[in-house]
Amino acid sequence: MKSKKKILIVGGTGFIGYHLAKSCIKKRWGVTSISVNRPHKKRYLKNVKYLYCDISNKKKLNEKIKLNYHYIVNLGGHVNHKDKIKTYGSHYNGCKNLSDIFLKKGIQSFVQIGSGGEYGNRKSPHKENFYCKPNSHYSRAKFLATKHLIKLYKEKKFPASIIRLYQVYGPQQDLNRFLPIVIENCINNKSFPTSNGNQFRDFIFISDFVEAIFKVLKSKKSKGQILNIGTGKPIKIKNIIYKILKITKSGKPLFGKIKIRKDENKITFPNILKAKKILRWKPKISFDVGLKKTINHYLKRANK
Repeated sequence: MKSKKKILIVGGTGFIGYHLAKSCIKKRWGVTSISVNRPHKKRYLKNVKYLYCDISNKKKLNEKIKLNYHYIVNLGGHVNHKDKIKTYGSHYNGCKNLSDIFLKKGIQSFVQIGSGGEYGNRKSPHKENFYCKPNSHYSRAKFLATKHLIKLYKEKKFPASIIRLYQVYGPQQDLNRFLPIVIENCINNKSFPTSNGNQFRDFIFISDFVEAIFKVLKSKKSKGQILNIGTGKPIKIKNIIYKILKITKSGKPLFGKIKIRKDENKITFPNILKAKKILRWKPKISFDVGLKKTINHYLKRANK
């Protein structure tokens, strides 16, 4: 009989971590989450072992991690990216601390969740072999973590893979993100400020993203690799807002009330050919289908 797979999800109480943990439970894996905060009531999963620790504190992290795991997925990191010290501490030092701890523990796979922001102002579609020039504390910290893990793979065969994500969306996402903000305001027929909506962004549904993580965990070819995960099909922000208005039949967007930053990329999306080839993966959920599922979730929540 095969031994039960054990996974440590760093940031397991967050939106992606919750959905990943839920899918791991369905596979009958042993799931441990480590995070700073306790899960929201709606994101609590009874079959998950919850640990609480700041991953930037190596001593405490070492004390918390007692078990051996087959897989590590690092979704952790400080949410307020304006705080430079905490952003670098969690997203870069936290990643270094985790890789140091698991370097000699014989793990099968370490998946680091990076960011499309690591490419900086490079023109889309982004390719993994682009020279990166990140332009924020968050994206620089992510890029330093990427470089550290690639070096560890080359020098010590540490089984790390880096996923660069774009906009992941779906049910249970925090209400401070773009889609939930628009959906909630439209459901409640409120006026809300927005930019002119002329930016293009890549949105991938949560189930497609979680499937990509599983593929990376199991893939030998993905070790030491950077992989863009998205749809490769950017959508205009204004069109997304109109789609939500059409489905909810309410809401009053105030276009142009939020100024676009001068350094903001107007068009951001990935080339995903490498992920398709190495992982034999591709997104299955169209944006229209995913959006309806997401809106239905928030409607049910509002009606409870």
